[in-house]
Amino acid sequence: MTALPRPSVRNQRLLTRAMQLLLVAIVGYGVAFSQPKAITNGTIALAVTFAPALLERNYGVPLDPWLGLWITTAVFLHTMGSAGLYGAIGWWDHLTHATSASLVAGIGYTFVRAVDLHSERIHVPRRFAFVYILLVVMAFGVVWELFEFGLDVAAEATSITMPLSQHGIDDTVRDIAFNTLGALVVATFGQAHLSGVAETVRECLLADRGGR
Repeated sequence: MTALPRPSVRNQRLLTRAMQLLLVAIVGYGVAFSQPKAITNGTIALAVTFAPALLERNYGVPLDPWLGLWITTAVFLHTMGSAGLYGAIGWWDHLTHATSASLVAGIGYTFVRAVDLHSERIHVPRRFAFVYILLVVMAFGVVWELFEFGLDVAAEATSITMPLSQHGIDDTVRDIAFNTLGALVVATFGQAHLSGVAETVRECLLADRGGR
């Protein structure tokens, strides 16, 4: 399978830093104008953008520039949507759901592939991996929608503005549809590009077992 074009390390760092600066600006705006949603979403997203570097430094998991940028972009798009783009751009919500779902699919595949490589008693055929990725993302999407519904109930009961909310059954169905689209992209193309990360996770499991 032809490899996807990947940004250089320098370009990845520049793009990541630019998104991090915008997230800091969103948090600063939330503090200055007492906007709890901006503070919450911006802070969580900013923390997630440092995850690739922490995984590589502390656990030896080499997330290459393409994967690191993927993680940063997913949380950045959601935060920008919460900052006003969800209301201003009709398709922004679809973009964020597809991107976030593709990230969940990538994490799910990496986990099951690492287990497949780690255990001689478990074998996961590529066709089953395709179905597995779809099921993981669809299940996660349902749980997420239930979580948003719970926040709506809490917001109504407490009159506290929540960082997330639902916008009706039609919006929920569209969210799940675009979640599935993101999962299909990863299930079709991602397996060829995530095997290296899965192999590293397997090596970490072996090292951890050997140290006991």
